[in-house]
Amino acid sequence: MQIEAPNDETVPSSVSPNGGAWQIISFTSLSFVVYLAIGLPLAILPEYVHMRMGYHASLAGLVISIQYIATFLSRPWAGRISDRKGAKISVLWGMGACTLSGLLLLGAAALHRNPAWLSLTSLIASRLVLGVGESLGSTGATLWGISSIGPEYTAKVISYNGVSTYGALALGAPLGVVMETHWGLSSVAILTIAVCGLAYVWAAFKPPVPVAPGEHLPFRNVLGRVTPHGMGLALGGVGYSALATFVTLFYLSRHWNGAALCLTAFGIAFIVARLIFIRTIGTFGGFPVAKICLVVESIGVFLLWRSVTPWMALFGAALTGFGYSLVFPALGVEAVDRVTLENRGTALGVYTVFADVSFFMVGPVAGAVIGAFGYASVFLFALLCVLAALGIVLVLARKKSHPILAPAD
Repeated sequence: MQIEAPNDETVPSSVSPNGGAWQIISFTSLSFVVYLAIGLPLAILPEYVHMRMGYHASLAGLVISIQYIATFLSRPWAGRISDRKGAKISVLWGMGACTLSGLLLLGAAALHRNPAWLSLTSLIASRLVLGVGESLGSTGATLWGISSIGPEYTAKVISYNGVSTYGALALGAPLGVVMETHWGLSSVAILTIAVCGLAYVWAAFKPPVPVAPGEHLPFRNVLGRVTPHGMGLALGGVGYSALATFVTLFYLSRHWNGAALCLTAFGIAFIVARLIFIRTIGTFGGFPVAKICLVVESIGVFLLWRSVTPWMALFGAALTGFGYSLVFPALGVEAVDRVTLENRGTALGVYTVFADVSFFMVGPVAGAVIGAFGYASVFLFALLCVLAALGIVLVLARKKSHPILAPAD
């Protein structure tokens, strides 16, 4: 088959739709690159801005969070780009943005204290561009994989994409610390530029998929169809968000050691569950799997809330990771199934926004809960959210099995 220019999104893909693991990895590895670029500076920038540049700790926190704001705002747009111009174009723009973020990070390192405000400006610009790159790159890579391999493998592609995401963050954060310690912030920027630049070239030569013909729904229509599933995802994600944000303080309040082991247990259980049980979504459907997963997650969060020993908390963290693992792909399959093929990029972008909302909101809301009721209460709050997610899934599953009960679109 003759392949035209790499940027022509009307060329049929040469990928055969057999759902092989290596085919899926060839697309989800692009997400790995995006999240490696995110992970590399993640653990070093707060200390760099606060201790080395001399800015207030709140500004150091803003430098980190501003990326997620950019991601949150650009997710729906990235989905529209994937639907209308093609998933490959979205990935190329995303890789280009991530490469540019590395260049801006390099500029921030070169301008350190000369003057400091200019370095900070370049650093903030780097974070904003990286946030947009995350939306374009990860949304495009996921949709590219689904479109190339086949919609029937949606759950498998989303699941592998999640493993790539968490794996890249787990690798990038410690690698960035080591590199910055030995060779400075410039080395992190150079690695980001090199990896994202190479990924851009590689993506440019991968065969595109056709833009699905048909009517593109107004954004509000897509939002209305996906929102219930997104709400289930956001509430189901509170268990992870609470654990990641407050487990260290929870351990300190109990005078325990080894809080990091909770995150390790969560991560290992998360990945194991995704790799072993991902086929269950295709076999039993998204809603049945989501219901079981949320029950398991709720048990894990309950154990965290009531834990009296570090081992009990560790087991609770593992159960939380095991349960939460398939919530995203299980509800994601049902969400994108609510729209036609030509609108799936937008649906995927909107759906993912709810995961971002979960991460944004848990910090201040759960912080207020802790202030009023103590550190353990954050896991009671998470438990109530997970149970609310389970309630939403039960209602959605009932509406799907009894369509006459569902309101017309």
